[in-house]
Amino acid sequence: MSRQEAVQQYQEALKKGRKAYREGVLHGQYPYPQVLDTMLNYASSAGQVELGLLEIPARRVVGTKTQGRRDAFASNFMPLMPPDSEFASKWIALCEAHLSDEGIREPVRCFEYLGRFYIQEGNKRVSVLKSYGALSIPAYVTRIVPAWSEEPAIRAYYEFMHAYQLTGLYQVMFSRPGRFAKLQAALERGSEQVWTEEERRGFITVYLDFERAFNKLGGDKLGITVADALLVLLKVKSFAEIKAMSAAELNKALGAVWADVRLSTQDEPVSVSTETQETDAEPNLLRRIVDSVSISKLRLAFVSDYLPEESDWAQAHELGRQYVEATLGDRVTCLTYYGAKNASQVMEEAVRDGAQVIFGMTPSLIGACRAVATKHPDVRVFSCSISMPYADVRTYYCRVYEGKFVTGAIAGALSQSDVIGYVASNPILGVPAAVNAFALGAQLTNPRARVRLAWSCVDARAAEALAASGVDYISKRDVPTPDRMVEPWGLCRVENGVLHPVASPYWHWGKVYEKLVRGVLDGSLDAMSAGNDRAVNYWWGMQSGSVGVLIDNAMDAGTRQLTNLLCRGLTDGSILPFERAVRDQSGTVRSDGTHFFSPEEILKMDWFAENVEGSLPAYDELLPMSRSLVRLQGVYRDSIPPEKEDAIL
Repeated sequence: MSRQEAVQQYQEALKKGRKAYREGVLHGQYPYPQVLDTMLNYASSAGQVELGLLEIPARRVVGTKTQGRRDAFASNFMPLMPPDSEFASKWIALCEAHLSDEGIREPVRCFEYLGRFYIQEGNKRVSVLKSYGALSIPAYVTRIVPAWSEEPAIRAYYEFMHAYQLTGLYQVMFSRPGRFAKLQAALERGSEQVWTEEERRGFITVYLDFERAFNKLGGDKLGITVADALLVLLKVKSFAEIKAMSAAELNKALGAVWADVRLSTQDEPVSVSTETQETDAEPNLLRRIVDSVSISKLRLAFVSDYLPEESDWAQAHELGRQYVEATLGDRVTCLTYYGAKNASQVMEEAVRDGAQVIFGMTPSLIGACRAVATKHPDVRVFSCSISMPYADVRTYYCRVYEGKFVTGAIAGALSQSDVIGYVASNPILGVPAAVNAFALGAQLTNPRARVRLAWSCVDARAAEALAASGVDYISKRDVPTPDRMVEPWGLCRVENGVLHPVASPYWHWGKVYEKLVRGVLDGSLDAMSAGNDRAVNYWWGMQSGSVGVLIDNAMDAGTRQLTNLLCRGLTDGSILPFERAVRDQSGTVRSDGTHFFSPEEILKMDWFAENVEGSLPAYDELLPMSRSLVRLQGVYRDSIPPEKEDAIL
């Protein structure tokens, strides 16, 4: 390479440096490389570790160790000194060496702090290599270990330090804790499995190709790591599939999940929609949007991994499907796929059969829903699950805690013992809210009422155990459909160990499906979420007709009147179960009576009201049949170590 070509390279790098400098000043940002010594209090660090000679990711070189030569570089490490300076002459000489047979052989020396590198010796070498787009730089690395804290960034870094012992790679770094274990599961490795040299090389080959696609789409401006984004794609594609992709195919695959990549940057990626009615804001604009996208007829596919004759859950959804068919008539054609063993294959079959909307009717189908939604963006995909952070799959569930509030009030009014039993199903999102709403309802009609909590996911005979403990009323599993007030569902009176049904919330899936389908037909679902850059979770209650309360025909007139009054208030919004002062079991004020919980706060409750006796069961206490559901929907799902066969959330 001639000196003239090296001079030209410097001039191009200088243009990039000056541009980065101007943009930094324009946006009020520090225009030079960060200086570690001005950022870090070494006395508060947990120590230093010599890591030796490594290949460090060039994109993570962000600054210098000391203030020296600070003004010579812009924040992107491109030069700022004029072409006739001594600095420029040395830079150009290094440039000549880089592309000669000799090359730049001497590694730089740097400090690493929180996954970023700060150069101590070799700033110009870094600048030259970055100007040529080098992906990695040889360096002697000293790691500065931050003092431990509960901050997510520190927790994520400590997790990285452990992961580094397994992978030996700086590229495998995540912005939030808990994600490395998910990567190991996605790669079909045990959580503590050490990577072989072959596995490292294979991963880096795919990683570097993925990084190019990530940067091409603007990922370097999102504030997440490349590994964060790779994990999103691994939710719908296996590592082997990604490895086999060409550059064009990889760009297309990443583009298909780009909305989910963007969602992964948010603290609250899911927006909870609690009702279907239009807002008063700009109704004419909303109506114009709705009118412009209305559809005359839809072909619907209902998919379940259970058969209606074998599962109350599947039977309840089948009745809901029949309701939609009867209510909407020739505006819909329904296809049913029950007992689906290979849900992804079945949903592909539904698409071939002309389905425009697919409903995955159990939470376990979320993986199949994601796969078909990514492959067929023109098909609407809904998953009957809670709070899934995917832009192309909308989730739906019933806000049954409203019905529990009513049956809690009934129990408080009728109980003679002041202690009421409650059998909860699983520690999943929304269940603590149902327990708390029941407890607050009981307290409404009996200030002395206490709720004794047991879990059917821990003890299959939890109701019998509660009955034997002396309680006179027990709340147990709700009526699955509006026509089932025969068996001892819901709130039951205990007489000589026998349970007699008194009242129960019920799920009306027909109303849910009707409103979802009407929303697709007339475009109102899209119009109401216009401008919302989060995933959407429809969580509907009494106002939409999705939840109701059945009462025993023998109920006395006063209690019946109370029930009807509460149901009317919940339906018209004049009564809200959590619109009051609330303390938890430790006495901490969760609401002072003026702060009202948001839908997201209610959905994600992981604590219990002060008049509840009991706690969330630990994962290892659960019966085997409950564990997969808790992994998907559990209130503590993010803290459960993933397994190879898990759907990655």
